[in-house]
Amino acid sequence: MRNKWGILAATLGLTLAACGGGTTTTTTDDGSTAPATGGSRLEVVKQRGQLICGVDGGIPGFSFVDETGTYTGLDVDVCKAVAAAVLGDAEKVEYRRLDSTERFTALAGGEVDMLSRNTTWTISRDTSVGLEFAPTTFFDGQGMMVRTDSGIESLEDFAGKAICVETGTTTELNLTDQMRQLDIDFEPVVFQDADAAYAAYNEGRCEGMTSDKSQLIGRRSTLPTPEDHILLEVTMSKEPLGPVTVNNDSAWYDVVKWVTFGLMQAEEFGITSENIGTFAGTDNPDIARFLGQEGTLGTDMGLPNDFMVQVVTQVGNYGEIFDRNLGADSQFELERGQNALWTEGGLMYAPPFR
Repeated sequence: MRNKWGILAATLGLTLAACGGGTTTTTTDDGSTAPATGGSRLEVVKQRGQLICGVDGGIPGFSFVDETGTYTGLDVDVCKAVAAAVLGDAEKVEYRRLDSTERFTALAGGEVDMLSRNTTWTISRDTSVGLEFAPTTFFDGQGMMVRTDSGIESLEDFAGKAICVETGTTTELNLTDQMRQLDIDFEPVVFQDADAAYAAYNEGRCEGMTSDKSQLIGRRSTLPTPEDHILLEVTMSKEPLGPVTVNNDSAWYDVVKWVTFGLMQAEEFGITSENIGTFAGTDNPDIARFLGQEGTLGTDMGLPNDFMVQVVTQVGNYGEIFDRNLGADSQFELERGQNALWTEGGLMYAPPFR
């Protein structure tokens, strides 16, 4: 009888937790526990005092860790922006390197608080996989890299040739769809780990390497002779990349979403990490609300009212982040293109902060 009551109690506990009537816990790195459901990941991060952010770690310009263990890149700066907003310190981030096959499992299991890992927004990931996509931070498309002396000029030239691709990605399916549509018989050489895929390409085990164009540009810079490789004039897909949280945690999702929008809005307002001090006591009501000088936009979200002051001061606005990692102030010198503000003909657009 005692065993039956034990089973019933356990079942009831699971039922209550599933219905939101109970609070399960997650174990933090220091061995303590924090609410995982029945509360919000926002409270977990606050109690832990650190943001755990899932990244790639191998893509220069987006997320790259050097020999000293320092992480840099656009995706890394998004992690820093969220930490600055929630914890007041952009450096309170633990980065977890995740490959393409383990990233969603790590997020769903609570091993990381969010992903900022060149992840493409798709309908299946947004629904059946159970993810929530924050605003796109880089609009991209899938490309193809080949050796300059390969003689390959188009996808049609890959008939009977090998292409390296990372599994567990939209890239793999896009490649298959494109080649099937063109009726091209090719050999896919599939890898779970991006490092292994690029190593195989560099060793000549495949004639082409396909991924998001931004990743190809970043990874090309790490090859022994970058000048010996080119990107074909082909775009195989739409790849909107941005940060990701799990479903059914609107409080945490709202934070990641509006911090990301805030990076764009700060640039639209002309607020930078260098001039933000000049906006103290501004007579522009929109900027006053944005910086927390008026209203309760921050506290309504569970953050300090000046959360965007912390973000811009410590990390910068979207334009600053883009320029230092990918644009004019970086080794890549990429044009903004689609990633310009909407006021400049791009796709970056933030809803009103009011």
